Amino acid sequence: MKKQSKKMSAVESITNVAVGLLVSFCIQLVIYPALEIEVSVNQNILITIVFFIASFVRGYLLRRFFNKLK
Repeated sequence: MKKQSKKMSAVESITNVAVGLLVSFCIQLVIYPALEIEVSVNQNILITIVFFIASFVRGYLLRRFFNKLK
């Protein structure tokens, strides 16, 4: 099996995280009010961006780690 390039690892990770970002944002719009947590849309966006960055870095690094095992 051919190893994945660093660029393709980044593309895969960003695509995966982008989909997760949209899902996360929508879930937060429902969950926060249900739990009576007051969060503005701007705060929700900031929270989502922080998790987006963390998820991208985690996904990319894990992909590169496992790619080296092949």
